[in-house]
Amino acid sequence: MNGRIPYGVLMAALAGLALVLCLVSMAVGYVPFDAAAAAGDWLAGRDTLQALVFAELRVPRAVLGLLVGFSLGLTGAAMQGWLRNPLAEPGIVGVSSAAALGAVAVFYSGLSATLALALPLGGMAGAAVAALLLTVMAARGAGTTTLIIGGIAVNSLAGALTALTLNLAPNPYAALEIVFWLMGSLADRGRDQVMLVLPPMLVGWSLILSGARALDALTLGEDTARSLGFDLTALRGRLIAGAALAVGSAVSVTGAVGFVGLVAPHLMRPLVGAHPGRLLPAGGLAGAVLILAADIAVRLLPTRPELKLGVVTALVGAPFLILLIARLQREEP
Repeated sequence: MNGRIPYGVLMAALAGLALVLCLVSMAVGYVPFDAAAAAGDWLAGRDTLQALVFAELRVPRAVLGLLVGFSLGLTGAAMQGWLRNPLAEPGIVGVSSAAALGAVAVFYSGLSATLALALPLGGMAGAAVAALLLTVMAARGAGTTTLIIGGIAVNSLAGALTALTLNLAPNPYAALEIVFWLMGSLADRGRDQVMLVLPPMLVGWSLILSGARALDALTLGEDTARSLGFDLTALRGRLIAGAALAVGSAVSVTGAVGFVGLVAPHLMRPLVGAHPGRLLPAGGLAGAVLILAADIAVRLLPTRPELKLGVVTALVGAPFLILLIARLQREEP
């Protein structure tokens, strides 16, 4: 740790920054809003309009930003450690695109207009299908390269089916609604969405974090990790299931928000070192900070309609990916 911030200090700083951004997120909006007074009314049980806005819109939006960002950052760190590929992120295993497809299918069928929770449930179902496909491949002894190719295939299939759904949309307004949803956003999300995604996210986080020691051992090679007693097949299964639950839940309520799982671990790796297990919570907190900061930015930017969250993360993440690829090319022997 020479020259590095002590791990405990780093985690405390990230957690503190995420908390501060949560508070800022609750206070920021398009109209003047006294968040402190609203919080006081809410805590005192006073049934005022500002207390209602605070409890039903501001708090859920900030909490969802925290949950979604942590899920994407944590899963990105896990995927990069598991696949030992610095370009890996949750989307590479096809879970994000499959979750988006499931939600789009709900849009297309009209269920989203009749059942409030149909959209997140559709996203989870899509993620579960992708996870099941990858789990079957892992159970049959597929190696890392095969799983990556399988993830790319799932991504391509989900993207093609999503495009087909848009092409067959019954009217242009339905297609436009789907396109806007796919751009990703935290706007107008409420407590129902928080309560729906929290349980599967917590289970997904626990599955991923339980593989921390095995990921550390995997840096020494698969044979060495096996000789140390780690079951790599079981590790793959836990990571795939964890990614499906965490990322699938996130995508189902926010739409597609890319690159957070790629950027967050890379920002933290120089501070944490070559320890994938220690990178997991650090990457998760960094992802939460990134999502909260981006969501605050879309509300502060003077653009109407509001920029979509996925657009902002893509504008930051795509150049980051190009720079990362250029750096990796320079480092190749």
